[in-house]
This record gives sequence, structure tokens and C-alpha cells, in this order.
Amino acid sequence: MSRIGKKIIEIPKDVKVELNGNILTSSGPLGKISKKIPEGIALDINKSAVSVKLKDDDINFEKFTGLTRTIIANAITGVVQGFSKDLEIIGVGYRAEVKNKNLVLNLGFSHQVNFIIPEGIKIAVEKNTLLKITGFDKELVGLVASQIRELRKPEPYKGKGIKYSDEVIKRKVGKASGK
Repeated sequence: MSRIGKKIIEIPKDVKVELNGNILTSSGPLGKISKKIPEGIALDINKSAVSVKLKDDDINFEKFTGLTRTIIANAITGVVQGFSKDLEIIGVGYRAEVKNKNLVLNLGFSHQVNFIIPEGIKIAVEKNTLLKITGFDKELVGLVASQIRELRKPEPYKGKGIKYSDEVIKRKVGKASGK
């Protein structure tokens, strides 16, 4: 079994973890998350901890122990603290605003881009160019951030587009004069 898979996951006092068949449900102050557990993985759930084990020592599922442990840990952390991703919009005239349940983006196209905000995700816009995406499901937060970034990827010459706040854009040199 992997080193990560052997670690025990501590359950905070305000989180409730249940296993129904292959579905693990964790509920806490921020929400409720359900995740599917692979068939060859067994969970030992106490009131204060969860541990991941193999059913019948099936070596084919040994590779899933670390992944399963990380998914469960993220589900428990998400319902207590939540997760967030920060995006920056760079470019003259590029800006964003939230209207109802839509994120309206001006990205240099001839039209505005409307992005429907999924359930369980909150997007805050600061200074018209900084987006903070928050939610209790780490997978969904990352997916929404990548979908928004795909609308206008940063280009390497001027750096215009949507990028993660900690992302470094490798810049290219433009054309040199012919002299």
C-alpha cells in the first residue's frame, strides 16, 4: 500500500462521515459532498478517524489507496474550510462582473462572454480583473477555474488573457526589425 494511503484521516468534531455501499458522504458547516469509493477499497470509519484498507488484499486495487485517501481527505477538508482559486484578467478593456448567477466577461471579443456559475461555487470579482473562485468541492473549484481560463488563455507575447494568480507566463520576444 502507498505511504499516503496508510495515513489516517482525522475527522473534525463538526463533520459527519457516512458510508452507504460504495458512496462516502461527508457533511459539515459548508455543505455536503458524496464521493464514490472503488470496489476493492474498504474504509474503517470511527467517530474521530477514517482509514483506507484493501478488501481481501486484492493487489489490483493497491494503486487506488493513496488516491482514495486523498479524495476523502479533500472531502472532509472541503466541508469545513473550503477551497479557492484566484484568477487574474490581464489586458486593456478586459474585465469581469457577476450578474445574477452568471459571470459576464469582456475579453476583447466582439461580444460579452457569459459563464454560468455552477451550484456550490461562489465567484467574487475584485477590481474588475481579479476573480476569486470558492467552493467546498476541490475538484469542482479546479474545474470551474480551468473552464474560465480556457475562455482566453494567456498569450506569450503581451501576456494578455486569463491566468492563475500564481502562474508565470513565459514571454517570447516579438519580431526584430529587418536591419
